[in-house]
Amino acid sequence: MHIHAAGAADLDELIRLFAGYLQFYREDKPPAAIRVFLAQRLSRGDSVLFLARDPQGRALGFVQLYPFQASLALAPAWLLSDLYVVEAARRQGVGAALMNAARTHAENSGACGLQLQTAKSNLAGQALYERLGYVRDELFHTYWLDLPRPGGD
Repeated sequence: MHIHAAGAADLDELIRLFAGYLQFYREDKPPAAIRVFLAQRLSRGDSVLFLARDPQGRALGFVQLYPFQASLALAPAWLLSDLYVVEAARRQGVGAALMNAARTHAENSGACGLQLQTAKSNLAGQALYERLGYVRDELFHTYWLDLPRPGGD
């Protein structure tokens, strides 16, 4: 398996993978909207995407990171926002390899840590995260305020 930082040349494969990720969380978005979203991330450089490929070059999964400042630590950190592995490649170490690529990137950038959240029902993901040393936060609750977006959707 090969993991590399994704670029514009990977966009079509990322769209397919991201659509699978959204389906996992029961979010239905058109491919054109996914393309715009991912193309903006890649062109603006406001996130980092890593792509896993098998020896034949087929895309198996991705992880997406966003930088932020951890105010309580007074240091930079990374939000591990998205992790997805195609169903046929699950339980073969792809998710762990992507998570380790994210960790290496965070360490190399001088970050104090990685933060992630997942669905309460994602037991396989939770087991992976805990196996890799992530600790579930028992002190803070996550809240979300849904805001209207210009132009709808």
